[in-house]
Amino acid sequence: MSLDDAGTLALQRDFARHLRDPQLFAAPDGLAEPRLQVYRELFYNNIESLLATNFPVLRGLLGERRWPRLVRDFYREHAARTPLFTEIGREFLCYLDARAETGRGDAAFVPELAHYEWVELALAIDEHEIDAIAHDASGDVVAAAPVLSPLAWQFSYRWPVQRLSAEHQPKVAPEQPTHLVIVRNRRDHIAFLELSPLAKVLFDLLAANPGRPGLDLTLALAEALPQFPPQQIIDGATRSLREFHARDIVLGTVPTDAAASTSGAQR
Repeated sequence: MSLDDAGTLALQRDFARHLRDPQLFAAPDGLAEPRLQVYRELFYNNIESLLATNFPVLRGLLGERRWPRLVRDFYREHAARTPLFTEIGREFLCYLDARAETGRGDAAFVPELAHYEWVELALAIDEHEIDAIAHDASGDVVAAAPVLSPLAWQFSYRWPVQRLSAEHQPKVAPEQPTHLVIVRNRRDHIAFLELSPLAKVLFDLLAANPGRPGLDLTLALAEALPQFPPQQIIDGATRSLREFHARDIVLGTVPTDAAASTSGAQR
């Protein structure tokens, strides 16, 4: 059988449609069913395996019946914008967000749980290297200017995503959001820290004020919250700064020569 370019493209499209949705689209003529079955299983299993690796909590939570249906729906319905395997997880997030808007009966926390799991992969492949970032790892993050790690990402979720599991699937979101910093530390391990509202504001101040001493930030925080005793805020923010440092959310402080140069430029 000879095909021109248009015929080849049409055949490929028919074949792809059949693989994505065998029940709706018939296979192209002339293809043996046993071979088709191999392709159907191979393509679907590759996607399912990749998603199961990226989203193990979601897979376990949905179980052996709902998880394959969700993967099949994604495989059939979503038009991915990239062929890169490392981006399939992000494509899955886009699909879940769009799916949530159409009322498909999924638990309301599913998109946020998937995002939380995806962040682990995104951090693992992020190209930032801590050793390449100028900082004094032993510096005093209160007295000097803290250096916030580019591998520390902060997110606020409606649902307590870090506690969701097959045994814990709340029906109603808590009144207060869950604030998390998810970080890749010096040992390339991914970890998370749940933030109090005070620590969340402190993290935001760190991100918005690079080069500002930690003590200045704690004082600014105390001024911004006059309803609380100032020393209580300062002490709490100081403890959070040191915990950030211990967990590599803050890598250390601005090196002395860089701090002096910045000070000189400001004068």
